[in-house]
Amino acid sequence: MKRALHPHLRVYQQVRNAHLERAHESAPASLVYADRRYDFDDSLAGGLDLHRARTLRTAALVAASPVRTLEVNEPAMRLGLVRTASAVAAARATAAVRRRPVRVVTYAIGNLDEWQIPADRVRARVRRRAERVLSRWVAGRLDRIAYGTDGARRLYDELYGNRIERADAVVVPALPERCGCLDRPGPARDPERVLFVGALQERKGVLHLLAAWPQVARERPGARLTVIGTGELESHVREVTDGLHGACLVVDPPRAVIHDALRAATVVVLLSQRTPTWREQVGLPIVEGLAHGCTVVTTGETGLAEWLATHGHCVIPAGAPSDVVAGAVLDALGAARPPETVLRDLPAEDGRRAADAWLTDDACVR
Repeated sequence: MKRALHPHLRVYQQVRNAHLERAHESAPASLVYADRRYDFDDSLAGGLDLHRARTLRTAALVAASPVRTLEVNEPAMRLGLVRTASAVAAARATAAVRRRPVRVVTYAIGNLDEWQIPADRVRARVRRRAERVLSRWVAGRLDRIAYGTDGARRLYDELYGNRIERADAVVVPALPERCGCLDRPGPARDPERVLFVGALQERKGVLHLLAAWPQVARERPGARLTVIGTGELESHVREVTDGLHGACLVVDPPRAVIHDALRAATVVVLLSQRTPTWREQVGLPIVEGLAHGCTVVTTGETGLAEWLATHGHCVIPAGAPSDVVAGAVLDALGAARPPETVLRDLPAEDGRRAADAWLTDDACVR
């Protein structure tokens, strides 16, 4: 006999390690997802109620479940929008039949209007317009929205206007709490260590960092760079790092290794570059760097740019030339901020977890 789904049901398009780790720390829930991200560690899935399902099966699971709170991907996310809408429709229909209310909620960090992206073909333009209508339909049926950044709140006001007036809303900055691993024995902090963690893709700025590294190494010979990740640029990044002084590449290590690298680093770099179809919403490497007391060097593309700039971190324009990137890294190393000063700026409770508590409970975090 199949086990019934939990009354708190999360329907996500993609799942990654961060979702799995958070699920272990959050209130019990069933999680229905369609795809796994590159950083999905099966060892983290143990003990969680996970269900992999496409659009029709997702709707069927929602309709058959005793759902009381349905959390879905934000309506401004085009990827999986039909699946999101199907889940919402199934929940609303089931609630009407059973005469039992269902709260539909979402966590929003989108900061790019995906419907402004040009479409060359007639079919693509028609689909884009249909998706926009569907997005507005989903937005109009939300009961609660937790925004992770002020930029997301502004985008939703522009996209949906009075459609989201009925929804309760709050902004809970997507900032982490101090990582618990810092309270356990581990590697010592290296004042010369710079770290890149993330997908080895051009949009994450790894090539911009590598292009700037020779200047960093010349002006600060003791500086060392560790690049951690996997992706389409892996072979190229390996070739470049092999030829750079003080640089190395570590491909797709276990989470424990990543935590050790974050604990040992002084500076974390994520030079996000906007593309026609993508913009960094927050940046998990930024969040994890902060949680480990690292100074962050990033671009203005992240939704946390304003907060970072006013809290002692380095924010530069996307596409900045190599000398500007090198200067930012050198400044961050030279400032030598003690990790405790970085950690003191963080909230006592992880922002995403606080948002989750507000979305799923009657407690208020305003």
